[in-house]
Amino acid sequence: MSEPIAADAPLHAIASRMKRKVCLVTGGGSGIGRAAAIKMADEGAAAVVIAGRREAEIESTAAECRTLGAEALAIKADVTREDDVERLVRAAVERYGGLDAAFNNAGFQERRAPLEQQGSAVYDEVFDANVRSIFLCLRHQLPVMFSRGEGRIVVNASVSGIRNPNAGLSLYSASKAAAISLTRSAAMEAAPRGVRINAIAPGRVVTDMMLRSGVGDMSAVAAGLPLRRMGKTDEVAEAVVWLLSDAASYVVGHVLAADGGFLAS
Repeated sequence: MSEPIAADAPLHAIASRMKRKVCLVTGGGSGIGRAAAIKMADEGAAAVVIAGRREAEIESTAAECRTLGAEALAIKADVTREDDVERLVRAAVERYGGLDAAFNNAGFQERRAPLEQQGSAVYDEVFDANVRSIFLCLRHQLPVMFSRGEGRIVVNASVSGIRNPNAGLSLYSASKAAAISLTRSAAMEAAPRGVRINAIAPGRVVTDMMLRSGVGDMSAVAAGLPLRRMGKTDEVAEAVVWLLSDAASYVVGHVLAADGGFLAS
């Protein structure tokens, strides 16, 4: 008898892609950041430092990481403020002896509205969260990694920084395009010194931030994707951990779309 066309996939041992790594996640209290931090712990991270503005949420993420066997440190921080970023990176180094991997995930999405209805205060909030925070994190993470001659960083961008046909998120889209450009430029500078920098570009993933922005009819959004469903934070976390792992050792300056086929459609 011939083999079935869709046989069950073989079972594999649990991966340990983050084994013995000291990791840092910004915006780690919820959504993709929380999922990534937990995935790092599940894959053998020695320690995960979780940063965010909401103390109860980051403490919850840290507690979950500890149940998976990792050391975890929750630090309340606003990564749009340089003093907070410097304190965050210093805490990771002082407590755990270095920094191997960072996921610069913190971000903000304005509520959907025409551009002429968005004020300058909203502009500042969006670009501070989505661009300035990345600059500050890179500025303080890179010297630590350069001193050791190795490291890996992933920036959370968005498909909206590449293509966004939906009206009402002009500032978010522009800030994510800037984040992608910053990531690529930094990657070219850092690679010769042993540090790999890449970006993840999620698309149509259900998070609290997405829901707060006013997504509208989620069923209609899902129906427009090739996979005919919204993405899950765990699915994006898988891609983040892959980019941070040795499995992606030859991937530099790349923007990996985890978007259910959105950009291809």
